[in-house]
Amino acid sequence: MVQTNNIPSLPARLYSVWYRHMLVYTRNLVSNGLPPFLEPLIFLAGVGLGLGKYITAMDGIPYLQYLASGLLVTSAMYTASFECTYGTFIRLEYDHAYDGMLASPITANDLILGEILWAGTKGFFFSFAVLVIVTVFDIIQPGLSLLAPFIGFLTGLLFASISLWVTSFVKTINHFNFYMTGFLSPMFFFSGVVFPISSLPKALRPFAEVMPLTHVVRLIRAFCNSDFYIMLWWDFSYVVVITVVFGYFAIRRLKKRMIA
Repeated sequence: MVQTNNIPSLPARLYSVWYRHMLVYTRNLVSNGLPPFLEPLIFLAGVGLGLGKYITAMDGIPYLQYLASGLLVTSAMYTASFECTYGTFIRLEYDHAYDGMLASPITANDLILGEILWAGTKGFFFSFAVLVIVTVFDIIQPGLSLLAPFIGFLTGLLFASISLWVTSFVKTINHFNFYMTGFLSPMFFFSGVVFPISSLPKALRPFAEVMPLTHVVRLIRAFCNSDFYIMLWWDFSYVVVITVVFGYFAIRRLKKRMIA
């Protein structure tokens, strides 16, 4: 007798992980979805409008527009990082959600890749939310900036991979404070979001270039300002390589914890 193979395809397995996270997220859609629209308003009002009275332009761009374009990717960075640190750790250590999922034809590799894709989707949504706000208030003009959520998706994949790698080392949830405060917060201020990297002391600029956020900030500004140049290919390549490398090591390490 010939037995048929009933194992779902890889895209179907990844979609099942993504769909599970989407269902959980949309159960509280108002509380989960409203902050992405409010946070940019609060930040732009508190920082952009205040500093905007003293700083009219930055790198030849109106300062409010300069700041808003950076927020398109920082929102994706934070949501992907929180999803793949606290979210993944809770599902792994407290809810044991992965135990039941691994009892199905889904593998540990599928689970981790599904986590990364879901974080990328949230990055897309959060970037879209910020884009809606800054477009409605006429801070950023429609045009190529409409493609900004796709850079948000790329940002989500990038920081999901890095965050999952960090999660693979964490034994207690409080250790994530070091990652959030010691890594993400400095990047927000020293990756060209609030002011240009060229304003940093020369000794610090190489460190800024190593930071992943620097490269997606340059990509998003190119689309928002329709200002493209050859070095953007380096930024794009850097993001892809970092995503693949950290994703690979995150899968290797987390797989051992999931099946232990």
